[in-house]
Amino acid sequence: MRYLQRFMIFFFAFGVIFWSFGQKEVEQAIPPANSEITGVSLIILGTAQDAGSPHIACKKECCASLFDNQDTSRKVVSLGVIDSKAKKTFLFEATPDIAAQLRNLWNHSGFKNTDIPDGVFLTHAHIGHYTGLMYLGKEATNAKEVPVYAMPKMTDFLKNNGPWGQLVSNQNIALKSLQNKQETLLTSDLKVIPFTVPHRDEYSETVGYKIIGPNKSALFIPDIDKWEKWETSIVSEIAKVDYAFLDATFYDAEEINNRDISEIPHPFVIESVGLFENLRQSERKKIYFIHFNHTNPLLDAESGQSKAVLEKGFGVARKGLKLAF
Repeated sequence: MRYLQRFMIFFFAFGVIFWSFGQKEVEQAIPPANSEITGVSLIILGTAQDAGSPHIACKKECCASLFDNQDTSRKVVSLGVIDSKAKKTFLFEATPDIAAQLRNLWNHSGFKNTDIPDGVFLTHAHIGHYTGLMYLGKEATNAKEVPVYAMPKMTDFLKNNGPWGQLVSNQNIALKSLQNKQETLLTSDLKVIPFTVPHRDEYSETVGYKIIGPNKSALFIPDIDKWEKWETSIVSEIAKVDYAFLDATFYDAEEINNRDISEIPHPFVIESVGLFENLRQSERKKIYFIHFNHTNPLLDAESGQSKAVLEKGFGVARKGLKLAF
C-alpha cells in the first residue's frame, strides 16, 4: 500500500508539472496583454462579417445558443497594428465592436495611456467597416482629431452625410485622404498602400490594404467580389507578401439559399481553396481566411470545415493571433 501511495503521489506531481508546462506553451502562443512588444506587430481584433455573430433575428442553430452565451471571440473584422518603437497604434476598420477592440489593442500596446489609436483606416462604407466611428463623437469619447484614413469617395461620404459630418465639424476626427496605390508613411518602420477592389460601391469605393513593416508585409482584403472580377491576379499579390488576410464571407452557396446570390458575390471559401490549393505549401500558409458570415462554419474552430481548410495548408484567422512585422 505504501508503494502504491508513493506512486500515486509521484504520478499526480508529474501530471501537474506536465500540465503547467503545456499551459505555458499555450500562453506563449498568444502573448498576454501588457506583455513586452518590440518592433512592429499585427493583431487580429475580429473576424466576423459586418452584422456579427450572433446575427440579428437569426434563429438558426449557428446563433441559437450565442444570444444567451456570448462568444467573446466573435467580433466584427478588424486588425490592429502596433509600432512599439514609434509608440503608435493603428486600427484597420471602425466596427460596431470598436470599444472592445480598441481596449484589446491598448492592452497589447504596453505604452499608450489611452485606448484611442493614432490612426484609423477604412476600407469602405458598409456597416461593419466604418460605423464604429460614431463612438469617437461627443455622445461617447468626444475624441480630438483622430486621423481617419479613407479614399476620396469615402472621404466625401463622411464629410457630407450625418452623423459623420458632425464628427468632422466637431473635430472629433481628422480626415486623411488616400489615393489608389499610393504609399502612406506612418512611421519610419510602417507604411500602408491602399488599392481598389471590385465590390458593391453604393456610397464609396472599396479598397484592400498592403501593410508593410520593417521585415514583413500583409494583404488585407476583407471584402471583394469574385476573384476573377479583379483586374489584378490575387495569386501574384500573395506572392509579394508574407501574409494575406482574404475575404471568406461564405463557405459555400448553401449558406445563403434564402437570398439572391448575385446580390452578395463574395468568393466562396471552397472557390478560393480550389484556386489556391495548387500553390506551393510556402504560399498556401500565407493565406488566412477572414470576414466570416454568421452562417460560416469556419467561425467554429472545431468544425469539420475548419479542420479541412487547415489540413490543406491554409490558415483560418482567429481573434488574438499576433504576428511580427
